[in-house]
Amino acid sequence: MAKSPAKTLVLTFIAPDRPGLVEQLSEAVSSAGGNWLESRMARLAEKFAGITRVEIAGDRADALTDVLSALEADGFSLTIETAAAEILPEGPVFNLDLLGPDQPGIVRDISRCLSERGVSVEEMETDLRRAPMGGDMLFQARARVRLPNGLSAADLGQALEDLAGALMVDLTLRQEDTPAHN
Repeated sequence: MAKSPAKTLVLTFIAPDRPGLVEQLSEAVSSAGGNWLESRMARLAEKFAGITRVEIAGDRADALTDVLSALEADGFSLTIETAAAEILPEGPVFNLDLLGPDQPGIVRDISRCLSERGVSVEEMETDLRRAPMGGDMLFQARARVRLPNGLSAADLGQALEDLAGALMVDLTLRQEDTPAHN
């Protein structure tokens, strides 16, 4: 009997935070014959949320969906999507770091600046923290972005520098070190 071609599924989930959530989800994937490939997870307020990429034999995908759907009785809210074959993106990768006084619209303004130039946000993490002096709230963002071919880092850097001045935040853009491929 021929082996069923593998399917890649992307799972997003959120549940009330409690010990054992990741174990419960990973056990469900494993018990259905899936292979956990990668994930990003975080506790936000009283919730625990994540996104996970799983590979499973095509003829086992429905069984995995059934097992995962059963987790909803334990408080999980799940979305399961089939992913197409991965296409490796082109263009240089940069890390963007921002720190400044918290104010509404920072993410909107930065993401608009990036989008207008065709820059793709590959990862982003934001948080609030107290300033060391005075106790005001500081907004911090870290992002991994991919520039489209044809956009220079200098042009993007100038646009971001202009925006950082208007927002009164510190912003740095630096090219990511690319790991060597074997």
